[in-house]
Amino acid sequence: MQPAVQPNQSNSESQVFPTAMAHEAIYETVLAIVQNLPVGKVLDVPAGEGALAACVLNAGFDVRCCDLYPEIFKLESVDIRQGNLGGTLPYDDSSFDYVTCIEGLEHIENPQQAIREFFRLLKPGGYLIVSIPNILNIEEWFKWLLHGYTSHFKPLGREQVARARQAFGDKVEIALHVNAISYSEMRYSLENCGFEVLTLHRDKPKARIWLYWPIVALIRLIGRMTPVQQRRELWTNELHSDEILLGGNTLIIHAVKL
Repeated sequence: MQPAVQPNQSNSESQVFPTAMAHEAIYETVLAIVQNLPVGKVLDVPAGEGALAACVLNAGFDVRCCDLYPEIFKLESVDIRQGNLGGTLPYDDSSFDYVTCIEGLEHIENPQQAIREFFRLLKPGGYLIVSIPNILNIEEWFKWLLHGYTSHFKPLGREQVARARQAFGDKVEIALHVNAISYSEMRYSLENCGFEVLTLHRDKPKARIWLYWPIVALIRLIGRMTPVQQRRELWTNELHSDEILLGGNTLIIHAVKL
């Protein structure tokens, strides 16, 4: 596995390298997906400082980047444009073979608009690799039951928002998770916009997930007792999979444009 950011040998002494704005395990998972696919043109949005773009670039892909705050981007050799995931992104139809969207949809008010844009920007048969916080893993179930919220979506009162503004200034969107999207909602939105989900991936298993194995076994037993057609219609197999029910903090979805 390549490191999250690999220096350009020609100017490594003077280049400022991007800081990862997501856990490195997420980037490693995305890289493992794309390395099994043909080299092509990739749009990474939101790009942040460019840490994921550096990984994909080093894997041989032609990378373009877009972010609400392009001034924070640090890869001098990669084209960066300003764009809002909640609006129209500054690219022509069918411009890309791949779109990667990591740590993005939970920060915006209208994820469905972003998914429609991804569909517009991808060529027919193009691939979307997108992440969402995994609010359906068994540990998050219990956090929601006990506290009324999950790890990634705590209550955002005025005081919390004020602290975020103090820390991030006018870039407060970077800090705030405002839209809790489950796998079920995400799959509906993808299929409604013309995508088909191919595979699911987790960033890494949670350290204490073994504590929940008895409960998971019971949930899966009840699921297997459900009629086959009902399991298929309700996506029971996916919702009870290791990637979701025993998943980590982040769910990575690989989908194709039909």
